[in-house]
Amino acid sequence: MKFWKYQGIGNDFVLLDGHQGDLKVDPTWCVKACDRHYGIGADGVLYLLPGTDGTDLTMRIINADGTEAEMCGNGIRCIVKHARDTGIIAKDEFSIMTNRGILKAAAKHGADGLVETVRIDMGAPILEGRRIPIFQYGKFINQPFEIDGVHMHGSAISMGNPHFVTFDDLDPATVDRLGPLIEKADFFPRRTNVEFARVTDTGKIEIRVYERGAAWTLACGTGACATTTAAALNGLVPFGEPVDVHLPGGWLKITVDRDLKYVLMEGPAKLAFTGETEF
Repeated sequence: MKFWKYQGIGNDFVLLDGHQGDLKVDPTWCVKACDRHYGIGADGVLYLLPGTDGTDLTMRIINADGTEAEMCGNGIRCIVKHARDTGIIAKDEFSIMTNRGILKAAAKHGADGLVETVRIDMGAPILEGRRIPIFQYGKFINQPFEIDGVHMHGSAISMGNPHFVTFDDLDPATVDRLGPLIEKADFFPRRTNVEFARVTDTGKIEIRVYERGAAWTLACGTGACATTTAAALNGLVPFGEPVDVHLPGGWLKITVDRDLKYVLMEGPAKLAFTGETEF
């Protein structure tokens, strides 16, 4: 089977091209492929599939542990790059069906004519607790949260997939310990992604991410969107302006609409290599 290996600021994926409708999602295969010792190695597998309901393409994302994510911000940029660079799509702006719904993408080209960066309208953030989901009605923004004897404050936001964001000043050892504990905490019925963030003196955001189904990763696009939304709601960054968000793998620019009608994400996507596998 032919595959493409892509990365979006260090969040890496095996991409399978099934735009002709000849490919089925196989979580067991994905677990093997994502194994960094015995497989190809990746945070997840991207399936590029035919569009539905009038969209140009469909994206499915399977995590390294075989679970399916509703959405992946870095992954969708890789899908856009692959579709445009290989000629599957012949226009720079198009729509993609995801488990989050229909998202709009805009590709920007580099000097070599290939896609260099991608802007995605990630849709409106979800703040209602039962829709995130969390075991609470209403909003959960900068609220007290306790786990394993640690008291902190956090915000729960969904970008199609659930996120828990904290801006509390926690030491690195505590962060390392709490990431996997928060992911599986009872408060989150479908588990959650976890963002440990801080806003710098220059108004930039720095994040470490523990991803649901993938553990610690170099980047999370939906996590950057959720974190910037939480920061804006808490008055830490402005609405309506691009905010530089730094993750271990690189930078994204995130803009949160003042009326929370949309969140824009812009960042790079790169092809690492292609290959074929016999498993």
